[in-house]
Amino acid sequence: MRELKILAVVVALTLITYWGVEPFAHSQMHPHVAPADFKFEDVQKDVADVTSLEGNATAGEALVTANCTACHSIKSKGFPEIMDNASSAAAYGVTPPDLGSAGKLYDAAYLAAFIKNPAKASDVSHKFVDGRAHPMPGYDWMQPQEIADMVAYLKSIAPEEMSNKEVFTDACQRCHSIKYADMQKGTMAAFTPDENIKAYMGKLPPDLSQYIKSRGHEYLETFINLPQKHLEGTAMPRVGLTEESQEQVVTYLEEIGDPSKEARSELGPKFLIYMVIFAIFAFLWKNSKWREVH
Repeated sequence: MRELKILAVVVALTLITYWGVEPFAHSQMHPHVAPADFKFEDVQKDVADVTSLEGNATAGEALVTANCTACHSIKSKGFPEIMDNASSAAAYGVTPPDLGSAGKLYDAAYLAAFIKNPAKASDVSHKFVDGRAHPMPGYDWMQPQEIADMVAYLKSIAPEEMSNKEVFTDACQRCHSIKYADMQKGTMAAFTPDENIKAYMGKLPPDLSQYIKSRGHEYLETFINLPQKHLEGTAMPRVGLTEESQEQVVTYLEEIGDPSKEARSELGPKFLIYMVIFAIFAFLWKNSKWREVH
C-alpha cells in the first residue's frame, strides 16, 4: 500500500508539472490566433456588388479568353502555356497558375476580389509599394457583372473531383517543393526556379515535406487561410482555398510527411493496454517476493 501511495504522489506531481508547463510552452511557441475564415468575410465587402449577381459562364468565357490567357494556361480548354516555367517566372517573378481548376480550389468571393485587386485580396499590399506592381494587373475597372461572369466561367470548367496531390500541385507547387513526395524523379519540385521565387518572395519558400510535423495541423490550417495571422509582413500571399481544398492540401502533407500516422494511432491504445497489464503483473510479482520483508 505504501508503494501505491508513493506512486500516486509521483503521478500527481508529474501531471501537475506537465499541465502547468505544457500549456505555457504551447502558448509561446504557437500563439493563439483567430480560427480560419473560410467565408472570407474580410473580402466580401469589397465584392458585394459582384457576389450579389448571377454570373453568365458563356459571357465569362469570352472575358477570360481575352484578358487571362495571355499569361495563364487553361489546358483543359486547349489554352497551353505560352512560355515555359523558367521564362514565365523570369517575366512575372512567379509562374502563373493554370486556371482550369481555379473554380474548384478557390472561394468564389476570393476569386472575385482577386480579379479586382490581386495584391489586396491576397493580403500582400505591403510588398508592392514604391512603384512595385503586382505581376497580375487589377481589373477593378471592370463592371461587377463582368467579374461575376468570369467567376462563373471558372466555376463551370473546374473538375468535380481532384486528388489531394492534384490540389497541392495546383495550389502550392508554383512556389513550394515537396521533395519527399518524389525524391528520385524530382517531379514535385517547385515550378518557379529558385532564383526567381527568391527574388520575388524575398527568400526561398520552404520545402513542405516535413511541415506537418514541424508545424502541425492547427497551425497549417490558420496559416494557409491567412499567413499574416502568424507572420505579420510575410511575403506569402493568402491563397484563398475553400475549406475542402485546404483540407486536401493538409491531408497530402500528412500523407507525405507522416505516412505512419494511422498505424501509430492504432498501435497507441494497444501499447497502453500492454503497459497496464504489465504493471499489474509487476505489482503482483513484487508483492510475492517482498511480502516477508514488509
